[in-house]
Amino acid sequence: MKNTKQKNLIENSFNKNSTSESGQDYLQRGFKCKNPMYTSLDINCGGYPWSTYEKDTNPLGPSSYFSSSNGNWAVSTTGLFMDAEDHKWIVTGNSSEFAKGIYTEVYGTARCAPSSLRYYALCLENGEYNVQLHFAEIVISNGMTFASLGRRIFDVYIQGIRRLKDFNIKDAAGGSYKVVIKNFTVNVTENYLEIHFFWAGKGTNDIPVKGTYGPLVSAIRITTNSKINGTNKSNKSMIIGIVFGAVIALGLAVCLAFIFIRKRAKRKSGSYETKNDKGLTDMDTISNTFSLEVLKNATGDFNPENKIGEGGFGAVFKGILPDGKMIAVKQMFPKSRQGNREFLNEVGTISAVRHPNLVELYGCCIEGKQLLLVYEYMENNSLARSLFGPEEFGLKLDWPQRYNICLGVARGLAYLHEESKLRIIHRDIKATNILLDQHLNPKISDFGLAKLFDKEKTHVSTRVAGTIGYMAPEYALKGQLTEKADVYGFGVVVLEVVSGRTHTEKTLEGEMVYLLEWAWHLYEKKRLLDLIDVNLKSSNYSMEEVLRVINVGLLCTHGTPTLRPSMSTVVGMLEGKIEAHVSYSRPPYLGKQQVDMDKEDLSSHTEILSLEGPSNISSSI
Repeated sequence: MKNTKQKNLIENSFNKNSTSESGQDYLQRGFKCKNPMYTSLDINCGGYPWSTYEKDTNPLGPSSYFSSSNGNWAVSTTGLFMDAEDHKWIVTGNSSEFAKGIYTEVYGTARCAPSSLRYYALCLENGEYNVQLHFAEIVISNGMTFASLGRRIFDVYIQGIRRLKDFNIKDAAGGSYKVVIKNFTVNVTENYLEIHFFWAGKGTNDIPVKGTYGPLVSAIRITTNSKINGTNKSNKSMIIGIVFGAVIALGLAVCLAFIFIRKRAKRKSGSYETKNDKGLTDMDTISNTFSLEVLKNATGDFNPENKIGEGGFGAVFKGILPDGKMIAVKQMFPKSRQGNREFLNEVGTISAVRHPNLVELYGCCIEGKQLLLVYEYMENNSLARSLFGPEEFGLKLDWPQRYNICLGVARGLAYLHEESKLRIIHRDIKATNILLDQHLNPKISDFGLAKLFDKEKTHVSTRVAGTIGYMAPEYALKGQLTEKADVYGFGVVVLEVVSGRTHTEKTLEGEMVYLLEWAWHLYEKKRLLDLIDVNLKSSNYSMEEVLRVINVGLLCTHGTPTLRPSMSTVVGMLEGKIEAHVSYSRPPYLGKQQVDMDKEDLSSHTEILSLEGPSNISSSI
């Protein structure tokens, strides 16, 4: 026993600053990646492929390593389990112990190590990344049994810096077979990222966790936060020039193509076309390509004082054209390749649709490294600023104004989903992407993440992009996208409009922190009117209309996408033409319901736990 423990602690101390010799040889080659290309990574530690997560099922052992087939990640282990005949570097839990809605494909298995476990993300583009570590204790049980007496304690280092000390999964999660997710921001400067789980000799190392006592992790997710700086690309200027030139050329081709199409458009159905002062139809205004000089003059050379918003891929400036017309100019960040894709997507999507509740794109500018989009100017900025911004920006919206905003957004989405020649899913419906004109008419903006969708398909599987809090569970977790993802986001916005608060308020306590959870709590307690913004309670409003709108918000956030109403149905509900009646209990992804509902009123539903998507994208025009 003494010799084994001494050997383990020696290896433990050594492994804190190094890996096995054979593993180090491989990893050094990986660190010197000649072509960094990756900006994300999902690993199902100890498990098989699932959704976007790659499998990690190699058994490994003492002083072992494994590298993925495409060379984008590797894992190494070091150490010997003390006095254990059956060494387990991969452990499997009892799936039935998990609460419903937790994905056992991810959390039912985990990789374990006796002393040191390292994961490496290789060939990453340099920049800032978000690291999510997913844990669930599946060895040490709950309750007052012998198997529950063990304690698993370890440290976590990222890029050599200790980020968690004496971490105990069971304590952090509030019990065994419960999920806890830890988030970190990490800067990558040498094209690799190291995550080191390290047993420092604390906790139980014998019965009842004999052979499985070391660090344990269920899944790892690494995503860029869109601040890639391209440090290692200085030696590849020629390649960059070619790639960037191709992107610019493609963007120009898209712009010119739409100019050509618009000038020759002979659509006579134009129920949304109006004449401007020059006698041109709005359909023709997209034909504009602006010079950089004109837009610089309009915005005061992009003077910070004219900045009216900033998102993940660009800043937005107020401007005035020589003819006195107000515009909003979005200047894409020059180093963001994802911003280039958003630019092309925006031009290609919003140019193809026209509706009073969609923001209008006047044109674009492509000169040098500048990518600029020119929109109609919205005098009252975003709905988010009106509802949640500083008091000096607050509009103190009354109930009729809030109701009309909800109805206008619903009509805009119904057009995108069902009435337009193209079926378009916005993917980022939130209060910051709903703009208000001088008359407080709402217009949906920011189509950089929009997707065209084939009417014959039930859903598309795509990389998750959007904003946490507004993303539907099935999309955030599985990447399964339908127009019902927009319906979900709309439901969250509706509840924000009624309550006058954001979807998450960390300053509050208990169920009030999360708006959806609070709304369902009030629904179960038959106190839905307590959800109404206190700023409205002193004004006159129709109680029936407010309750109808709240019910629409609850219906739109159902856990099962097929049971959410279509947006045309939502319009009918808001107008009072279709009954908006909630006939089921709180969605399982919000936790256990507080009261027993009438079983006859319950509708079948899917239970989903979100793993959180990689991106938290915010933009404003």
